[in-house]
Amino acid sequence: MVRSVSILGATGSIGQSTIDLIARDLPSYDVHALTGGRNVAQLAHDAIALNADVAVTCFDECYQDLKDHLSATSITVQSGAAAIAEVGMRQTDWVMSGIIGSAGLVPGMEVLKRGGTLALANKETLVTAGPLVMEEARRSGATLLPVDSEHSAVFQALVGEDMAAVERVIITASGGAFRDWPIADLPKATLAQASSHPNWDMGQRITIDSASMFNKALELIETKEFFGVDPAQIETIIHPESMIHALVGFNDGALMAHVGPPDMRHAIGYALNWPERKTLPVERLDLAKLGQLTFRAPDDARYPALALARRVMEQGGLTGAAFNAAKERALDHFIAGDLRFTDMARVVEAVLDNMSSRDGLENATMTLDTVLEIDHLARIRADEAVLALNTKDA
Repeated sequence: MVRSVSILGATGSIGQSTIDLIARDLPSYDVHALTGGRNVAQLAHDAIALNADVAVTCFDECYQDLKDHLSATSITVQSGAAAIAEVGMRQTDWVMSGIIGSAGLVPGMEVLKRGGTLALANKETLVTAGPLVMEEARRSGATLLPVDSEHSAVFQALVGEDMAAVERVIITASGGAFRDWPIADLPKATLAQASSHPNWDMGQRITIDSASMFNKALELIETKEFFGVDPAQIETIIHPESMIHALVGFNDGALMAHVGPPDMRHAIGYALNWPERKTLPVERLDLAKLGQLTFRAPDDARYPALALARRVMEQGGLTGAAFNAAKERALDHFIAGDLRFTDMARVVEAVLDNMSSRDGLENATMTLDTVLEIDHLARIRADEAVLALNTKDA
């Protein structure tokens, strides 16, 4: 049976891995739409290769360039956030949400509203609006499949299990580029150094988030929202080899671990083929060659993002939306060169302090509009916090 699919964020690392899997068995898929950003050459190439119906760039100023690339085809070209949201509305069997940042929330919600199947790699959807997202999925009967390697691992470990028997969920972390650096050297970390991951091949933003552990902070919050577990049951541990992606502990003391190579095609392929398992082109582990797996507790002083995640989970409400938006703007400023690596966490903390007291994040009513409003406001507050921090340190 041919399945209709769309890929949101097709030009990113998740999108490209998804395309790799689909292209290997293209007759089994009818690719409806691919969306991307400024990399219109890649977007056009993939749209042609997959015989997509529609190609969408989120930037209106890139519309003509994309149109020119596809002028010799019958592929429909669109641009803008509304066009990307419309992709989510269309009746396809399966949608990959690989957009980075809060921009993935609206199109993902459109998939859920129509009762579709959403493969969710966009962490921010659950971080910013978890209760809203999960309630919409329940209301519409939509299928929500986790694609983060950690949450896919937990999802697989829970197959056939009773959630009432779960005592703990352990999310592993590589520790990122600076896991072995002296803490005193972290303020001097450069953009190039933060953009190089020791294990995973990912985009720049998520690689930097891994180095700061903001990526793992998002995943802790995502774990709470997706699986409905108490924050006290969620743990994280540094696992430099990145072979164990998550573990689930049960009330009889057993730990179920998901073990596999650091290749996102495993989690993507599981979601693409769910509820079946199909052969995937990923490395088969040679445990004897691997030799050993190591673990250590995360250092709170090295990774302040983890404590901020605990705060978000405890406070709830719209705190996640503010946390994520502040994190995204702090990262923007680090990439631009006007914020030190270690100051990103200081900016996020300052925004949470400011908005918790002034904007009542914990008790606010969560709707899509209020989430987007807080997202917008937190970005402004983050810019103000960066300015104040740089003025103070000048």
